[in-house]
Amino acid sequence: MDGPGPLGTFLQARRARLRPEDVGLRETGPRRRVRGLRREELAQLAGVSVSYYTRLEQGTSRGASAEVLDAIARALLLDDHEREHLDRLVAAARHTSRVRRPRPEKLADETRDLLRAVDGVPAMVLGRRTDVLAWNALGHALLAGHLDFLSPDDPALRPNMSRILFLDPHCRELYTDWKRKARAVVGNLRIAVSRHPEDPLLAELIGELTMKSPEFVALWGDHRVTPCDAATYELHHPVIGMVTVTQQTLSIARAPEQVLVVCTTPAGSPAEEAVALLRQASGPHVPYTDSIKATRPGFTAARAPERDRRRRNSSGTHCNSSASPAANEPGPH
Repeated sequence: MDGPGPLGTFLQARRARLRPEDVGLRETGPRRRVRGLRREELAQLAGVSVSYYTRLEQGTSRGASAEVLDAIARALLLDDHEREHLDRLVAAARHTSRVRRPRPEKLADETRDLLRAVDGVPAMVLGRRTDVLAWNALGHALLAGHLDFLSPDDPALRPNMSRILFLDPHCRELYTDWKRKARAVVGNLRIAVSRHPEDPLLAELIGELTMKSPEFVALWGDHRVTPCDAATYELHHPVIGMVTVTQQTLSIARAPEQVLVVCTTPAGSPAEEAVALLRQASGPHVPYTDSIKATRPGFTAARAPERDRRRRNSSGTHCNSSASPAANEPGPH
């Protein structure tokens, strides 16, 4: 194995995060030249030999019992999410398989029905790499209205929400606390990588973000592990102004690697009224129904409404500008 690998890198990052006083140690001996605990201190806390822990961290040892992992996790003060992440990294280090380019993710009809059932709230379905597999008109208008509404239907053109957050200047301005949202996205990507360590498309996404975004590099190097379950964000939307929504991530029973993301607002709140205005500005929800038909046998572009053919060839110039009420014709939603 070349280098410490994901397991060793994670252990090193978590060891560097701790100070001696965090774990009840007193500073003794020569002055520290590196931040965090020394390997021998961590090994002592975990009750393992220094040489054994060093091999584990350097990636030259792939075996560790559950008892040893529990001891190391306690010594590193890992929370539950980080402990699960450690287990996945150890399991991945033990097993190697031939890397194959995965097939494009597909959306089951039941999932499309689920998305249609929540048509009254902004919603989208994300794949395991945060690719947008589908969104409803309101989800598109709220989070990425400047993109082609039908782009998720083509695997080669699917938007990726992680890429959008870090590299798209329009949607980057959508979150008033962009850094908090970015930390959540990176923490979630960490979990995805530990679950699919040999996914080449996921590796390509991480590589692209590493090359193009210094902010991503800094957050990725922190090795924080946080699932995106639910969080409240204040959005600066170009059409409806400031609005606060809670983004909730729900598992899909028939497709465990896909999630449904919904944006909710408190009943009777100004945010609920603002989203209702956005719904009116977005026009009728016919395009979503048509996009479903476009993925089924027998449907051709020639049979699509003229509006959808214009929508398929159009490209916006400002985040959610296509949802502007000033446009009398419905935008690409």
